[in-house]
Amino acid sequence: MRIGMIGLGRMGGNMARRLMRAGHECVVHDIHAEAVAALTAEGALGADSLEALVAQLQPPRAVWIMLPAALVGETVEKLAALMQPGDIIIDGGNSRYTGAIEIAGTLEASGIRFIDVGTSGGVWGLERGYCLMIGGETDAVRHLDPVFAALAPGGDGETPAQRGYLHCGPPGAGHFVKMVHNGIEYGMMAAYAEGMNLLRAANAGATDRAVDAETTPLEHPEQYRFDLDVAEIAEVWRHGSVVSSWLLDLTAEALQRDPALAGYDGHVSDSGEGRWTIDAAIDTSVPVPVLSAALFQRFSSRGESDFADRMLSAMRFAFGGHLEKTK
Repeated sequence: MRIGMIGLGRMGGNMARRLMRAGHECVVHDIHAEAVAALTAEGALGADSLEALVAQLQPPRAVWIMLPAALVGETVEKLAALMQPGDIIIDGGNSRYTGAIEIAGTLEASGIRFIDVGTSGGVWGLERGYCLMIGGETDAVRHLDPVFAALAPGGDGETPAQRGYLHCGPPGAGHFVKMVHNGIEYGMMAAYAEGMNLLRAANAGATDRAVDAETTPLEHPEQYRFDLDVAEIAEVWRHGSVVSSWLLDLTAEALQRDPALAGYDGHVSDSGEGRWTIDAAIDTSVPVPVLSAALFQRFSSRGESDFADRMLSAMRFAFGGHLEKTK
């Protein structure tokens, strides 16, 4: 099958490569000409404009967009003006599911079909495959099954879900499932990070440091004299542990390379999905305390709690004359 790919960044470029490895033809476009040149050198068909991309596809055309959410609506509008009834536009980025519902409804009158695909796999997807969560009209999804099968991890599973891709429901369903997936990811990451931090502090009883008068000292310092190798603990948990996961594999590798994680400053961004997950939980009255806490911790990591922390110090001084202590 020949398919267009717009957006050749960390994921889009490798998705095109994986499709070509499976025998599909890719017509590729990106605002960066060097990204297009790199893919054409590997066998893709380059396009320096949306018009050139659409012209190289045969009906029913299929164009996959891998762009930031802010650019999807504008790009879909431009593409739709160049396409015909029966053609398919796929958004595989991290867009909000409500936008997918709106776009699909807008395109319905023109006969152009819209598929939203939550895509997980990151920079490892070229070799491991991509987990695909798909929303859209059944016939359009069925038409693209060879593409989804090529991108997914595959294997010997009897069902598409067992091979790494799933038609989750109508337009918007794919992005909704991916949104919740990323909310869960936030929580898992926070749990690993907090647990590893506690392991790192297990030698607090043996640390020779002055304890300020406002801090509760260790009641039993002899109980906290474990000089633990956090990197090796992460490694052993990978093998047979209930908490083993690919995320733990990546964590263990990071700790082996840099046990103190000195190469990072702890400024943790969020790209939207965690916030949207909380919004959906509020709308549906579903309690998600873990996912909420994980999102708010990311805000704190970026210094968003600095003023609140200073306010706490101000209040303690105001009512009790407690002076701030340096570490």
